[in-house]
Amino acid sequence: MTSIDPDIPFNRPFETGRERRHIADAIASAHLSADGSFTKRAQGWLRERTGACEVLLVHSATAALELAALVADIGPGDEVVMPSYTFVSTANAVVLRGATPVFVDIRPDTLNLDESLVDDAVGPATKAIIPVHYAGMACAIEDLCAIAKRAGLWLIEDAAQGMMAALDGRALGTFGSLGALSFHETKNVTCGEGGALLVNDPSLVRRAEIARAKGTNRLDLLRGDTDHYTWLERGSSYAMSELAAAFLWAQLESADNITAQRIEVWDAYHRAFEDLEQAGVVSRPTIPQRATYNAHMYYLLVDDRRTRDRLIEDLARVGIQAVFHYVPLHDSPGGRRFGRAHGELPVTASVAGRLLRLPLWVGMSERDVERVADGVRRALAGGRARDGTRRVGERSGSPLERSANPSRTPNAPGRSGG
Repeated sequence: MTSIDPDIPFNRPFETGRERRHIADAIASAHLSADGSFTKRAQGWLRERTGACEVLLVHSATAALELAALVADIGPGDEVVMPSYTFVSTANAVVLRGATPVFVDIRPDTLNLDESLVDDAVGPATKAIIPVHYAGMACAIEDLCAIAKRAGLWLIEDAAQGMMAALDGRALGTFGSLGALSFHETKNVTCGEGGALLVNDPSLVRRAEIARAKGTNRLDLLRGDTDHYTWLERGSSYAMSELAAAFLWAQLESADNITAQRIEVWDAYHRAFEDLEQAGVVSRPTIPQRATYNAHMYYLLVDDRRTRDRLIEDLARVGIQAVFHYVPLHDSPGGRRFGRAHGELPVTASVAGRLLRLPLWVGMSERDVERVADGVRRALAGGRARDGTRRVGERSGSPLERSANPSRTPNAPGRSGG
């Protein structure tokens, strides 16, 4: 494939301008390990904004999920229901405890765990349900909470993509007993690598604190509640360093502005592709009712894998980096070895081959969005011309053909800004 270095990359981490100053302050304080002043500030901000009983900064959302599985005492012989269309960390958190992931299909609208299939997937060995809020769009979390309560199961939210997103004003990650957030480089608010465990049940706070501190009561020492600390329970090294927390604090100070700017880009994409969706050429993301979205990602669903892969190649040729997303876990070697699929997963299999993620980052200009939208339109039109095919019902002068000859529609969506 002939390509050039992208001048519109898939992701470009945002810097507020305060990160270096905060890191310098952390260095000057001579406290570089976990639980210094920046950790306390960040955790306090997250508690206030999410409403969680307690928030514990950790080194990744992977760590938050592993910590949640430890707190929930998931172990050998247990099964945990989750979507197959998710990042491997969702499953690894369970597998590392000796338990079995049970993969369930997703909904075709939000691409979240299909709540209508979960009851049937719950069996005598089921210990927990781990739903994912894909793309920062709320899953049917209230229905899943009801299922978990009825069956006496843990509900752990993988809200890695859900920072600043909500359902009915309630932060994602706070509906279950435990929730996980991510501050990875590709997330809306970042510190390179980082995450947080949201503890929503007061009775679990101390257990989570101990497990995060390598199984010790080290936080008691830092609070002045003891003159020494000792090994009490199982745990590991999950905490975030103070340097990462200092970077994160600068991001949290600007979290509202970051989210607003990302939503502007997301909304511009959504307008740009409205006519293509109406023409049946692509499908756009679905915003669930009562949900507040955070513009974590913008994706399109196209006809098939061949079209998706060709789009990625054609966009790369003009300097635009678009990517696909997950390989379904139930189809992966690890998934077949450590987990099992509950029935057929046709939506997961279909979506995985058709989903295209577009560039989205703070600082993208109107012209950047226009270039991406035009690139997608031209690639779709060019691909159909090369294949010599036309969608059933597609007529001359369709949105694809107009976009390939933009002089015919000077005010076509995606070309006039916004």
